[in-house]
Amino acid sequence: MSFTGFPVAALDFYDDLEMDNTKSFWEAHKAVWKESVEAPMRALVTELEPEFGPAKVFRPYRDVRFAKDKTPYKTHQGAYVAAAPSTGWYVEISARGTRVGAGFYDADGPRLAAIREAMADEKSGTALERLLKRLERDGFELGGERLKTSPRGWSADHPRIELLRCKQLIADKSYGFGADAIDAGLLDRVRADWKTLRPLVSWLRAVDPG
Repeated sequence: MSFTGFPVAALDFYDDLEMDNTKSFWEAHKAVWKESVEAPMRALVTELEPEFGPAKVFRPYRDVRFAKDKTPYKTHQGAYVAAAPSTGWYVEISARGTRVGAGFYDADGPRLAAIREAMADEKSGTALERLLKRLERDGFELGGERLKTSPRGWSADHPRIELLRCKQLIADKSYGFGADAIDAGLLDRVRADWKTLRPLVSWLRAVDPG
């Protein structure tokens, strides 16, 4: 099935779900989710698969076992293309519209240490800084969990200490919920931005021992 866009009903569904995140609402509107959210998302990532690889379309259910928030359903629908462990591209729809991004969202001790070594290195670290500045000029926001202090073993006066504090590194961009954020042209927007983000994914793959 080719991607023809997300209907406005997808945005309305998440607006309503945020107000009534209950099993009764979900069961009454599951068909809307399948038709207006899940099916278009699968069509979108299927069209992107030849260039970026297969995507995981996330389940709509929250894991509430250890969460204070016990609401059972996610208020967004995401899909993720893995390029390395916990590293790859992302696309999402919610009541706030569509969003794309890429980066790494998790790293164990050895992987994070390797990423930090590459960030600290003059050649690869400087290349990453240039890349991130270019992404910011292209409209991406940089985010992810960061340490408030310097990581163990690294001096606070290191020239790239802000990068070294990263426990995650994500570049993303919100499209909003206008017509051009959900219509068939979204495919080309996601493809173009994922291409722009490819150097970041490639940098992370190159330095990640996983």
